[in-house]
Amino acid sequence: MRLKGKRAFITAAGQGIGRASAAAMAREGAHVIATDLNGDLLEGLDVAESFALDALDKVALVQAVGEAQPDILVNCSGIVHSGTILDATDEEFDLAMNLNVRAHFHAIQAAVPGMLERGTGSIVNIASVCSSLRGLPNRFIYGTSKGATIGLTKQVAADYITQGIRCNCIAPGTVDSPSLQQRLKDTGDYEAAMKAFVARQPMGRLGEAEEIADLVVYLASDETRYMTGQCVAIDGGMTM
Repeated sequence: MRLKGKRAFITAAGQGIGRASAAAMAREGAHVIATDLNGDLLEGLDVAESFALDALDKVALVQAVGEAQPDILVNCSGIVHSGTILDATDEEFDLAMNLNVRAHFHAIQAAVPGMLERGTGSIVNIASVCSSLRGLPNRFIYGTSKGATIGLTKQVAADYITQGIRCNCIAPGTVDSPSLQQRLKDTGDYEAAMKAFVARQPMGRLGEAEEIADLVVYLASDETRYMTGQCVAIDGGMTM
């Protein structure tokens, strides 16, 4: 029980990486507070607490994190936009930066004071291999926002490195999830889109949410107490 006695707060826990991570942390003994914009998606998730929460609502997010007083904060909220810079709109760019970066900023800002009082804390942000690690075609807005997530992670780590708070992020490759399945269907040619996504993974397959969740648990646990400010790629060899 690597997380026994710890309180963990997680956003976007209704499906995919977020749901798998919430379940994995609970299995490792954490008191997990799982949140998602769609509260119905949290049904059946075996955690201590769960409720609907819009990560874009600063007041609600800050209040929820502040009341939770987490030892572990996992920021999973995010959105994927397709297209090049010529396709991008200000509205899409704002949404991505708000959900993929600003929501993490607000959650961390709310969690840090309690972590400082206790002298310990682990923050895990979900970034992407499509970021400052590498560019991918037709992911201008997404890659830009996830690059910012990596920068945010390193800055928080640098500020609190001597005060017991660690901040790391994970850069997954393409992971099978309900949101990915929907994006594949939205292309109008599911089979061709799936083949293209698998082809760009050198390992020849998509990642599984549970594989990312295992890394979330590892970074959240005291096993990585000597590790901070890192972006760990788990991407089937995409950045090899």
